[in-house]
Amino acid sequence: MANPRGFCAGVDRAIEIVECAIEKHGAPIYVRHEVVHNKFVVSNLKKKGAIFVEEIDEVPKGGVVIFSAHGVSQAIRKQTSEITNIIYDATCPLVTKVHKEVTRRQKQNHQVILIGHAGHPEVEGTLGQSNESNHINLIESINDVEGLELSEDLDISYTTQTTLSVDDTKLIVNSLKTKFPKIQEPKKSDICYATQNRQDSVKVMIKNSEMLLVIGSKNSSNSNRLKEIAEKSGKPAYLIDGSADIKNEWLSGIDSIGVTAGASAPEILVQAVVSYLMMNGGSEVVEVSGTKESINFPIPSALRV
Repeated sequence: MANPRGFCAGVDRAIEIVECAIEKHGAPIYVRHEVVHNKFVVSNLKKKGAIFVEEIDEVPKGGVVIFSAHGVSQAIRKQTSEITNIIYDATCPLVTKVHKEVTRRQKQNHQVILIGHAGHPEVEGTLGQSNESNHINLIESINDVEGLELSEDLDISYTTQTTLSVDDTKLIVNSLKTKFPKIQEPKKSDICYATQNRQDSVKVMIKNSEMLLVIGSKNSSNSNRLKEIAEKSGKPAYLIDGSADIKNEWLSGIDSIGVTAGASAPEILVQAVVSYLMMNGGSEVVEVSGTKESINFPIPSALRV
């Protein structure tokens, strides 16, 4: 069992914002995109009265709107303000940090490079912080670095999606520094503490595990990165939403299984997986020590009781 695992402070905060908004305003409330990438969490919030939309024009005039933990573009913010004045921002503060970084760099007339996965909602939101005269250059790999054509006469800086692989990002950053020796980096890494801690834990645990189960939904970036760590070490790894996804043939001939959970997967799902494994041949649960997390992000004052 990896430690830490499961919910991070940003996810805790986002879920609490949705629940408090429903309590304050009554159902329905409208959430732009899945508030966090986890089927179980989203399903529970739907039952309580949350409606998840991809487009703001799906929200009735005057409706209560919540922005997901992944953040939104400036255009979405403007569009929402034209429909309603009841808006709560559940953007993870660490994503907000990246947005502010991009905005500041652009005001300084930097050519900004964003390392991230195209199409991911967090990346879409960060790209949407750009001004009209100076777009952000998105790259996903070292190959993309080779194709970058930027003026050496202007400042260049980079930022990253918060849920990337620490190791893969380091390789891309090194490639950027080789091509653009004067490139400026964030004062502090943009990859969030929770993503890094969970990756570090899996790197330790996988040494003594024959396979890895990652509890997390398929569209969860940080969960996919955990799965990749095991695969790169030559171990089979499976991304599952819960115990019902486990196939008995995975367990055949296996004596030790690593279990972790992405930052948006609740502990109740972890314990259900452990129970399943114990009923299907497991004999001992070993908790691996890891970084203690004590970070807490408060919800907006308007929702505090």
